[in-house]
Amino acid sequence: MALRPAFLLLAALTSCTRGSRTPVLDAAAPVELAEPSETRERREELVRWIEVGGVKSRPVLDALRKVPRHLYAPDATLTDAYGDWPLPIGSGQTISQPSLVAVMTEALGVEPRHKALEIGPGTGYQAAVLSLLARDVYTLEILPELGEVARARLSRLGHRNVHVRIGDGYAGWPEHAPFDRIIVTAAPPELPKALTDQLADGGVLVAPIGDERRGQWLVRVKKIGGELASERLEPVRFVPMVRGR
Repeated sequence: MALRPAFLLLAALTSCTRGSRTPVLDAAAPVELAEPSETRERREELVRWIEVGGVKSRPVLDALRKVPRHLYAPDATLTDAYGDWPLPIGSGQTISQPSLVAVMTEALGVEPRHKALEIGPGTGYQAAVLSLLARDVYTLEILPELGEVARARLSRLGHRNVHVRIGDGYAGWPEHAPFDRIIVTAAPPELPKALTDQLADGGVLVAPIGDERRGQWLVRVKKIGGELASERLEPVRFVPMVRGR
């Protein structure tokens, strides 16, 4: 699962209590734009927690304030939706821990002029955050059942600059390359060459790399003059990146 080891033993946010279920988004029904004050308050408290944890980018924190995570976490309670931990979303996949979404997004350094590629949207939460920061977001999901959910939710929630495709993340999306920013939300054992080939010069890629035997590290790669420079950011634990047949 998408998890930062430093947060493994964290309890729930102190003001949250278990109980109310989050509304499950029905792809056939319109989304109510107004939301209860309780969800806004819990999201604000989560963002304050993330900021205390070290994320300082104001655009990233503002994006997290605006994206209703509970709508991307089917069947979760509000406590779980706004707790700092990953959540199962079916098909053996997870929605990433909010603080890790923030860390990865901050490491990307997304600007409004950028075209971004995401590998592994799940139900669409990370893509929704990126859509508030980038000009366009292209996102690839190899599991059709999740890809269709992400497409429906992102569309209904008004993220018109997100383009969802069912496909193999190892191959990237060459038709729309090069990308200024690339983010990978599942762990390949090695960084796929197709993704670095599709990274624009001056671009940045952030991905977890590794496996259970060797461990995983969150890595940031920059392409400068056609050459790649990488750095390890922190140890993580993600689900393996699924390769297409």
